[in-house]
Amino acid sequence: MADLFEQVVNLCKRRGFVFPSADIYGGFRSTYDYGPVGVLLLRNVKEAWWRSMVQMRADVVGLDAAILSPPAIWEASGHLSNFTDPLVDCRRCHERFRLDQLDNPEICPNCGATDSFTEARQFNLMFKTNAGPVESDAAVAYLRPETAQGMFVNFKNVLDTSRKKPPFGIAQVGKSFRNEITPGNFIFRTREFEQMELEFFVPPEDGPRWFEYWCAERMRWYADLGIPDGSLRLRPHDVDELSHYSVATSDVEFLYPWGWGELEGIANRTDYDLRQHAEASGQALEYFDQASGRRYVPHVIEPAAGATRTMMAFLLAAYDVDEINGEERTVLRLHHRLAPYQVAVLPLSRKESLTPLAHEVLALLQQRWMCDYDETQAIGRRYRRQDEIGTPWCVTVDFDSLDDGAVTIRSRDDLEQVRVPIDALVAELTERLS
Repeated sequence: MADLFEQVVNLCKRRGFVFPSADIYGGFRSTYDYGPVGVLLLRNVKEAWWRSMVQMRADVVGLDAAILSPPAIWEASGHLSNFTDPLVDCRRCHERFRLDQLDNPEICPNCGATDSFTEARQFNLMFKTNAGPVESDAAVAYLRPETAQGMFVNFKNVLDTSRKKPPFGIAQVGKSFRNEITPGNFIFRTREFEQMELEFFVPPEDGPRWFEYWCAERMRWYADLGIPDGSLRLRPHDVDELSHYSVATSDVEFLYPWGWGELEGIANRTDYDLRQHAEASGQALEYFDQASGRRYVPHVIEPAAGATRTMMAFLLAAYDVDEINGEERTVLRLHHRLAPYQVAVLPLSRKESLTPLAHEVLALLQQRWMCDYDETQAIGRRYRRQDEIGTPWCVTVDFDSLDDGAVTIRSRDDLEQVRVPIDALVAELTERLS
């Protein structure tokens, strides 16, 4: 499993998925840049989530809330007092650790010293900054550590403008920032990351039923996009690990090379957040049911996923090495909705007689799908490059294409090659990609 991790990390840099941030300056710890192929994969993960959670549902709407926010929001939510990790320092090597993540709280994992840790102190994970030209307490602002609070403080705005009624949801995809004490494991835990979160508002008595619904629904989403059963599990939280706002939480976990790790948390947050913000702001955050004459504060079910760590899980699950004609082939068997490119157009030769037709085919397909175009090196090497980045189908334009008006579609997974007329190419690929 450790070898798999190293192979995927190496592939990510070699093929343009993920680069260390500020690489030419020696890097900046726990920050990463997503390269030409990685930005497409990450975008497709987010779009697949949005399609499932918003586009295909009539009971969910979207939101894009601000990243910067005033302290009042985080005081009301409890983040200023509760969003902390226990921090200890080793007196010998001066490394810092989260106390709750140490295998043995008596021994430093870095230098092996015994009883060398300082007393644990609570470290707030929020990034604090100043808004405006003058640094003063009046101008304090925070980078959001989660996207959820933007949806809670906009509950009334969305309710008034969308004409929705419980049960309904507000979905958001966006950047969050946490000053993690011990970031690591590549893009699994970083200080800057993207979240995909839904706040689903329900009548109080329906909270448990919707919690179970979303646990099952979110497990199905990962499985449908290619995570195998043995690498996926749903783990309910014990009572002593529940967050201060939760009466029930379950994590969707993936079997990473270092063990089980969280992909997504599904929490029953009850009415905690809406009541906290209503009290702090003086604004009523409730729903009035005209049919029954009942007024209530909805309970909230929250499926919250990390987009970047989900991307990593899909990469690990898709990575494969097989043998073709006695040679090893590295292939990413990504679901076609996630693959950075759905189609690659490959002219058999760079000769001028082929190039115009190859570009015509590319233009035809680019209107519908993300396409790559590659005309350098032998065709076999180009197939291997596309296999490594997960492209499901390659379209080869050869010299026969000039005479018969047909091209060859080559499948990534079974290597089948089929001759298809150019005027039937869109229909053929549409069927395969539907």
